[in-house]
Parts: sequence; C-alpha cells; structure tokens
Amino acid sequence: MTIDMGQPILERSQIPMKTLTGAEEDHVIQEPFLVGEEDLYATAVSMGNPHVVFYVDDIADAPIQTVGPAVTDDQRFPEGVNVEFVEVVNDSEINFRVWERGSGITQACGTGACAAVVSSVLNDYVPKGDEVTVHLDGGDLMITWKEDGHVMMKGPAVTVASGEYYWQKI
Repeated sequence: MTIDMGQPILERSQIPMKTLTGAEEDHVIQEPFLVGEEDLYATAVSMGNPHVVFYVDDIADAPIQTVGPAVTDDQRFPEGVNVEFVEVVNDSEINFRVWERGSGITQACGTGACAAVVSSVLNDYVPKGDEVTVHLDGGDLMITWKEDGHVMMKGPAVTVASGEYYWQKI
C-alpha cells in the first residue's frame, strides 16, 4: 500500500521549534544541539507532527533512552517532539529508531520514517526523488520525497487485531 503523506514542513516556527540563534523562518539542518554532555546536530521536520533527527554511526549504540526523553521535553519544542536516530547505510537505505513523545520507544513511526528521509535528503545522504528503505524495529517502509514535494510512504498493511466495541451513551 502507498500513501501520500503530504509535504514536509521545514520552517522552524511551523514545526514548531523555538529559536536560540536563528530566524523563525529558517530551516533547522545540522544545528548544534547540546544534550547534557553530548554535542549533537539536529535536523527538524514536521510531517503534521514535530520530529527532530540525529545521525549516529551505529544504530545499536544510539542514545535513545537518554537523549530521547531529554529532547522530547526540551524547551525549544513547545509541543514536544518525536526524536529519531538514523544510521545511513547507503544512499538508498537507513536504519531508524524512535522515541515518540508521550509513548517512549516504539517499534515504528510512519511520520518519523518520512521525516528521517526528508532530513537525509536535506543533509545530502540520499537523493531526492529516489525510494529509500527505512529499516525500523517493526519492519521496513519505503519512503520517497518526490520532486513535487510530496512524501510517499509504501509498506504492508496488515490487521493486527479485530474485535467489537459496544458504545454506550452516558
């Protein structure tokens, strides 16, 4: 199944992300971001919800349990933020882990995978217009940031549960 996820939002004020140094209309690409003792570099993208992407050399060593909660509650993100860690495998594959605001570590995040590919294009790790395989703990997604600006997400659609719900008006 393929879904048009729309166009990414890149302006700082629209993500929303408060500025410590730049203008509200600036894009946030590899901006220095101190978390405790760690000097990181942030790229911020909204896919209708806010995401910040950090690149790591090895996804297995990503500081998801320490940096994730610290960044999601950082004052620069007035609505909180989903925190992605990406290891670039090659120009058509990335490994991905996520700390979701309000949930913690999750196995997958479709909007996060889209934000990670947009970020990877902005940082010249993958080419715009090409399909990128995003390896998530919950399975692979194929993401393309098309030349027309739309982000397409392709992956399996499976039923994971079924049941009946009886709503009772109170």
